[in-house]
Amino acid sequence: MTMQDWMLPAVAVALALLAVGLAGALHRSRARTDDALAVARAESAALRAQLDALEQRLARPAPLAVDESEYVITHLGEEEPGAEPARIETALFADLVLRESVVKVAALAHGLRRALDPETRNRIRFEMRREVRRARKQRRADARQARREWEARRRAAGDVDDEDNAA
Repeated sequence: MTMQDWMLPAVAVALALLAVGLAGALHRSRARTDDALAVARAESAALRAQLDALEQRLARPAPLAVDESEYVITHLGEEEPGAEPARIETALFADLVLRESVVKVAALAHGLRRALDPETRNRIRFEMRREVRRARKQRRADARQARREWEARRRAAGDVDDEDNAA
């Protein structure tokens, strides 16, 4: 037998093995998908049951209103007996703290970036100069007005000095 006689059966066997391998991979993939679908359906059923319970609780008539004059808080600041505080898993707690910290740092960085922007600094500098000039003018105007009122009171009282008459 020649090499060509063996080649056709070898290729056929290789293709058959490849087909069997692909079929096995497809079966495993389908099994994983079926398992994931079953888990999703179970979670959906649990959520639907919770939703039904919430709807039933909301559909119940509200309890009679309590006269507020009769309502007295007796355990202010005390924990109720048997009530255990909710526990948060360490991974969830770390995740929450990290997210909050990241948001705060991002907000601070954004604010600093905007505050230190040259355009913002120039605008602040301009506004400060304008405010200083306005305040200076206002102080001068107030001083002139006060001097005029003081001189008017002196004239009205007849306390005109000789120096004022000489001028």
